[in-house]
Amino acid sequence: MTLYIRREASKLWKRVCSEITTEIGLFAENWKYLLAGLLCQYIHGLAARGVHYIHRPGPTLQDLGFFVLPELGQDKGYISETVFTCVFVSFFLWTFHPFIIKSKKIYTVLIWCRVLAFLTACQFLRVLTFYSTQLPGPNYHCREGSELARLPRPQSVHEVLLLNFPRGVIYGCGDLIFSSHMIFTLVFVRTYQKYGTKRFIKLLGWVIAILQSLLIIASRKHYTVDVVVAWYTVNLVVFFLDKKLPELPDRTTALLPVSKDRTKEENHKLVNGNGADPAEWRPRAHQVNGKSYEDSNGGHTDNGSNGD
Repeated sequence: MTLYIRREASKLWKRVCSEITTEIGLFAENWKYLLAGLLCQYIHGLAARGVHYIHRPGPTLQDLGFFVLPELGQDKGYISETVFTCVFVSFFLWTFHPFIIKSKKIYTVLIWCRVLAFLTACQFLRVLTFYSTQLPGPNYHCREGSELARLPRPQSVHEVLLLNFPRGVIYGCGDLIFSSHMIFTLVFVRTYQKYGTKRFIKLLGWVIAILQSLLIIASRKHYTVDVVVAWYTVNLVVFFLDKKLPELPDRTTALLPVSKDRTKEENHKLVNGNGADPAEWRPRAHQVNGKSYEDSNGGHTDNGSNGD
């Protein structure tokens, strides 16, 4: 039993080391895209913080979802955030699963480049939308009489640049159309729908996305229009942008240009996570004009021609 555990632990460690080597190479080639995506996330946070300064509380607008869904109450608003946190953490961990489990679908660096591209495009449209028209926030801390409904002028540049994190992020107002929570949720669900392998989890992801939509409305964090617009905007953006982005290479056949000095055989072993000796590979037969040949080391050659 102890020998088995050691052997499996050794295999796992080799797997992790091999994957780290691959991902470092990919990171060296794509770090600019990752950095740009993260910078856009920060700019989106600045924009959401900025609209709070011009937010003006007022009567809650008439909303169909508010009539249909009972209000959870301020003390139960955490339910929506808990579901979103579970979705975010689960997806984040899934993108790193190739380090532990052999995967034929994704590379961690490349999948995050793709996800950040989707998020950036959706958030750009979101910023344009909520700056075009500011609606009175339906959330409890955004209503008339709340001290957080209006932000006083910032006392320093640091207060703006640091987003007053985390309080300023949690208690924002004015950034309504459309829901940022739904952007992340739908991008994650659609990404797993394409690159995930478990059918049950794919179905569960869409169920959770619908549940998340209802909880956002029931907790009065957004109007129904914010959620509805998010559903068709995010899906359309991902659909069209996915066609423009280069497809992720298939790990079963692709040889990534991680290093210019790396040989084809080394890349093959790195991608597939095994240590097979290339010398043990069986030569493949190929045909030319009806004749079959093998490499010079192979024993079979068909010299037959038409009419012989």
